[in-house]
Amino acid sequence: MPGEETTVTVTGGALAAKATSLVDKLVADQVAGKLAAADPTLWGPATESEAAIRLSWTSLHRTSRPLIGAIETLREELARDGVDRVVLTGMGGSSLAPEVITRTEGVALTVLDTTDPGQVADALAGDLRRTVIVVSSKSGGTVETDSHRRIFAKAFTDAGIDAASRIVVVTDPGSPLAELAGVQGYRKVFLADPHVGGRYSALTAFGLVPAGLAGADVARLLDQATAVADKLAADDAANPALLLATSWAAAHAEGAEKVVLADTGSGITGFADWAEQLIAESTGKRGTGLLPVVVEGPNSPGFADAGPDATPVAIGPAAAAARVSTAGSLGAQFLLWEFATAIAGRLLEVNPFDQPDVEAAKQATRGLLDDPARLEGGEKPSAVDGSVQVFASPGVRTDGRLADVLRAFLALAPDKGYLSVQAYLDRLDDASAALLRPELARRSGLQTTFGWGPRFLHSTGQYHKGGHQNGIFLQVTGDPETDLQVPGRPYTLGKLQHAQALGDGQVLTEHGRPVLRLHLTDRAAGLAHLMHAVEEVAQ
Repeated sequence: MPGEETTVTVTGGALAAKATSLVDKLVADQVAGKLAAADPTLWGPATESEAAIRLSWTSLHRTSRPLIGAIETLREELARDGVDRVVLTGMGGSSLAPEVITRTEGVALTVLDTTDPGQVADALAGDLRRTVIVVSSKSGGTVETDSHRRIFAKAFTDAGIDAASRIVVVTDPGSPLAELAGVQGYRKVFLADPHVGGRYSALTAFGLVPAGLAGADVARLLDQATAVADKLAADDAANPALLLATSWAAAHAEGAEKVVLADTGSGITGFADWAEQLIAESTGKRGTGLLPVVVEGPNSPGFADAGPDATPVAIGPAAAAARVSTAGSLGAQFLLWEFATAIAGRLLEVNPFDQPDVEAAKQATRGLLDDPARLEGGEKPSAVDGSVQVFASPGVRTDGRLADVLRAFLALAPDKGYLSVQAYLDRLDDASAALLRPELARRSGLQTTFGWGPRFLHSTGQYHKGGHQNGIFLQVTGDPETDLQVPGRPYTLGKLQHAQALGDGQVLTEHGRPVLRLHLTDRAAGLAHLMHAVEEVAQ
């Protein structure tokens, strides 16, 4: 795979012709060369000030090299101490890339990008004597990550382990987390390049440190990116980043605002989950953008039967239904998709480096945490069907059986709209919830996304509020079997998770979008009942 050629192929005469025409314009404007040179003027005057401090990712294949030795030194030190289990706590750009890197290389990394108490408890149940936790936050104030840090620090101390010796920090210079790490004397602090946004940070310390400590070959990853860097910087019609960006933009101009991502044998595990954040958070704003739809494979609903509102993109060898396909090693793909997404932002006339609608859900969550009555039984369901409680935004019908409620809800989707399924559950123990995506897509005929809450809030959450306003939103929440108190905070993980679901639902409702929340009073029984109800919903 290291020597694999990086390519983009566009099939279909009309799309290929339109993409080629746009490529010619980009080449004439020297867009690729200017991007590689970190030219902040590419997205217009209104974006220039932010772009000027967000473009260091274009040269990370060179500037991240010093990290390799530092990571290896720390890994050897930890090994001498008998520490070989790595737990990563981070959200969005702090967790998605290292998870892809380690899964692709087959090395163990426990990733906590959740507030589900059961999933966190499972991570705590591992051998703490062998555990180091990487606390990864660009801002240094991410509530989920801070909660995990507090919980693990207490667990280490309770086990008679010096907590500071088992905490490694990745953050931006001057962040509250960097300051705290200095005060607490944490084992190691890696300061990332502050001129790189979270979703473009795969080749920074945020991607490399946890993956490298877990045993991934991060030097090879940088080699792979280096091998394609000149090609991506070339103002040439053969530049794959130009072709990928223009294929998306040309399709979008014709009404294909969704980009359906399927792995077709790339050898890269979970790449679409990383690309999902990159595309959605970069382009989904000002009422436009590209909605990534991650599907299970090339024969899955949404890909094989994509309509005119979607562009199927194969990650790996071309598939029969694919209009676009990409190939290349993981490091090269990281850089290719980052270049393509930034260029797509120019073509769509949006700032690919801000996330103006993400903060609203965070503010709503904080407001709910300050109003415990709503989180402790203050809500009254509109209906109850077995172990499923039904809550809905105004205008969403809740009468009848659960299948009737689902059927009426799906009918609210506008023409060429989409369904977003959001599961605020344990993505390990409640993994069967992911089956909701293909089943609902098959029966509704809608492009359907699936996200684990709250991690999707740091990903597609921006698009939901800032992108095309034609989505309907199905939230699935559930009572946890056990809960975990967050040390030094007046809430538990379960209450935080619940507040995040309600907060985001509140913001979506304020945007005029239909929201249906199904709360499982018994998760196993409730999921089974929900799946049976879905099976009754005819296409």
